[in-house]
Amino acid sequence: MSLLRDQHIILGITGGIAAYKAAELARRLKDEGALVQVVMTDAAKSFISPLTMQAVSGRAVRDTLLDPAAEAGMGHIELGRWADLVLVAPTSADFIAKLANGMASDLLSTVCLATSAPVFLAPAMNQAMWQKPATQRNVTTLQADGIMILGPTIGDQACGDVGPGRMMEPHDILNALLAQTASGSMQGLNVVITAGPTWEALDPVRGLSNHSSGKMGYAVASAAAAAGANVHLISGPTALTPPKRVRLSSVRSAEEMFEAVQTAHSPCDIFIGVAAVADYRPQTVQTSKIKKNDDRLTLELVKNPDILSWVATQSPRPFTVGFAAETDQPIEHARNKRRNKGLDLIAVNQVGEALNPFGSDENQLVLIGQNEEIDLGRKSKAQLAIDLIETIAKKYHEQHKT
Repeated sequence: MSLLRDQHIILGITGGIAAYKAAELARRLKDEGALVQVVMTDAAKSFISPLTMQAVSGRAVRDTLLDPAAEAGMGHIELGRWADLVLVAPTSADFIAKLANGMASDLLSTVCLATSAPVFLAPAMNQAMWQKPATQRNVTTLQADGIMILGPTIGDQACGDVGPGRMMEPHDILNALLAQTASGSMQGLNVVITAGPTWEALDPVRGLSNHSSGKMGYAVASAAAAAGANVHLISGPTALTPPKRVRLSSVRSAEEMFEAVQTAHSPCDIFIGVAAVADYRPQTVQTSKIKKNDDRLTLELVKNPDILSWVATQSPRPFTVGFAAETDQPIEHARNKRRNKGLDLIAVNQVGEALNPFGSDENQLVLIGQNEEIDLGRKSKAQLAIDLIETIAKKYHEQHKT
């Protein structure tokens, strides 16, 4: 069950082109079972219509500070009490300045001041506006007041500039909210996680790799950190932003990943191998680019180290969890893999045209132990990671009862 289920979430929208993302964000929050009430500023309505937000949230949009239809005409008090969480996405520089100075000139800013619920802001603005000292002072003030800032990210902007100021993508915002609600079930444990693909070079230009985006592994690392673990994430090449409160080691090849795991495994209470590690690598790496001279090219491949099997044989032995992506008979193959590698648990998903987790924000996992199988279902990778971490923590503590 999602940790956001039945939570009362106020989704505030301020003026900015990123307001179009609020519709997807509202849908994702609804998919997690949250009750979403949209509150818009007048400027926000210039970018996305209240009717659109009403359709995706299932509730009439609120936008009036002095609302005769609200309880005693005090809508801000009513909404502030109703909310379990307030999320403003996008948050403009103007709105940040208002909150930093305690201003309450519209319904949304007044709700943010009146509520005792946690407040999250997802800034979105031109890179120059974000980097101005005034904006940074305002952000520092808000953080000191306990307001949580999500982002912004660096990238192309609607104005043509490139730099910091893009609003975080809806799935990343959702991940951040889910992480804030984790349980602390891994408090103080040392957890090593591998993620992403590996790259096995053929020459200075080409290599062998796979479709792994790293999203599942990064979500698992984020969930473990939120549960209180000391997380060391060993990642193959990805385009992802490292989770907060996580130590990152970046590698490319399977051999580099193995070396990093050997260094990181002690002390290690729990090891979770999410990475899609190449089973084979070229025996010889060419020092210059291979030319297309012949109709056929023969490559000789050699086995890469089996990282999971190695971890499972160490002493002291960490609680060891593997992942398996299978195209057919996923449960049977995963059972064999768990047994052959000596794993405590293995998480398996089926790969195919209709069920392809690579690069997706969703996944479906079945967790297999020695005597049981737990179907974690199909859901967002962020929520799936939290469910996975909670299950691993439970099994770990059962195994280590004193």
